[in-house]
Amino acid sequence: MQVHGLIHQFPKEIKLLIVVFIVVLSIGFYGGLSFVNNTTSMSSTGVETHYLGNEADEDAEVMKFKKSEREILTVVHNHILSLSVIFFLLSLILATTSINKKLKYFLMFEPFLSILLTFGGIYLLWRGVVWFKYVVIFSGSLMTATFLVSTLSVLYQLLVSKK
Repeated sequence: MQVHGLIHQFPKEIKLLIVVFIVVLSIGFYGGLSFVNNTTSMSSTGVETHYLGNEADEDAEVMKFKKSEREILTVVHNHILSLSVIFFLLSLILATTSINKKLKYFLMFEPFLSILLTFGGIYLLWRGVVWFKYVVIFSGSLMTATFLVSTLSVLYQLLVSKK
């Protein structure tokens, strides 16, 4: 079954449903990024202290403690499951667009690698592989860029493109 460009043939109510889904999903996704910014300042040091604590830093403005094993496993588990579902649904919608095939495949499959690297990286960071904080930042940034391009592509196909 070929689904190339199928989104243009969807009934109006399905198109509207997808637009509303993408908007609400984006509010949730970027709300999560706001939380990450608040807890880590989007810096390598912030990522490290968020998970490993900063008890040794006597000058710290806010005292943070290393996450417990239960806390870290909950974070990793919940994010891997929920983001996998989010990107699966977004990829299903993206599959029906008429964007460039290579770009489409990248946008559909890359987030799953980034999910594993980001949250596996957080676990490894917590286990003491401190340099993994850079992998977490890179893969998290790539996942966010992929989300942005995917959602904008879908919205463009639904609201602007006449193909």
